[in-house]
Amino acid sequence: MTPPAPQSSGKPVGLTASAGYQIGVRRTLPLSPEKAWTSLTSREGLRLWLGDWPEPQVAAGVRYETREGHSGEFRIVKPGQQLRLTWQPKHWASPSTVQIRLLSSHPEKTTISFHQEKLADAEAREAMKRHWEEALAALAAPAAGG
Repeated sequence: MTPPAPQSSGKPVGLTASAGYQIGVRRTLPLSPEKAWTSLTSREGLRLWLGDWPEPQVAAGVRYETREGHSGEFRIVKPGQQLRLTWQPKHWASPSTVQIRLLSSHPEKTTISFHQEKLADAEAREAMKRHWEEALAALAAPAAGG
């Protein structure tokens, strides 16, 4: 006999009272924090997670618009540690907030964590979950020799 499923609170997964829908995705890579930062913020790295940005400049206050139609502004840039930016694809009514953290307690391993909030609905949450997972897989490929 199968045990009954746990009762749900009825609240959708990822929905918060203050920040709308949110998603968090993280992956540990075999890279030093410095190499992870360089990988994440290089032209090639930015293309993987942000989009193709003709003249990338990662600095607080810098606005961006990618060829794919994503736009926003870098709000916080702490080299080797953290990025915080707004993110708005052209078909979204309002921007979301993305925070990227680099976490490390080992000189040759770094966890890259993407957290996004202020997503409009569960569908946007699932789409961004896939996006961040794919971006982390692509960032991990060169580190693994792929």
